[in-house]
Amino acid sequence: MTTPGAPAAPVIRPALPADVRTIRDLVEPLSRQRILRPYEMVGYFEAVQEFLVATDPGAPADAPAVGCGALHVMWDDLAEVRTLAVHPDWRGRHVGHALLEALVERARALGLRRVFCLTFEVEFFGAHGFREIDGTPVTPEVYAELLRSYDEGVAEFLDLARVKPNTLGNSRMLLEL
Repeated sequence: MTTPGAPAAPVIRPALPADVRTIRDLVEPLSRQRILRPYEMVGYFEAVQEFLVATDPGAPADAPAVGCGALHVMWDDLAEVRTLAVHPDWRGRHVGHALLEALVERARALGLRRVFCLTFEVEFFGAHGFREIDGTPVTPEVYAELLRSYDEGVAEFLDLARVKPNTLGNSRMLLEL
């Protein structure tokens, strides 16, 4: 039940290829500020199935998304929340919360036990049960396997020296499901 005068909850749905340009537009200002990792356009299309988008419930079906976020599976029990972004006009309206909750639910549906994030938004993720951690929460064997990935986000997860400039100031957080 919605409280009178309260904004309606955003509609959360899987992203479509038609959403990719909007996703890029949501992420681009944050990537310029080094808050989010930028992708090349092809990277967004390759990862579109990982993304959820938030839309205005009162807008037409073809209106641009107002928020986005991705869940990247890294191993049989672990995924990373990535690229969580909300349009500035929609911040403070629980769009990010709705997206994160949907991404965590997606992780549960996939049978994952842990969700990782690398973030400046410690309080936001902490409110959803994430806790700060040190190091990389995988065994040495899994770490060795993940080193084979070409994904820059996995390199950031592994805290490889070549991506250190991208991760300075970020906190490593983990949610146990």
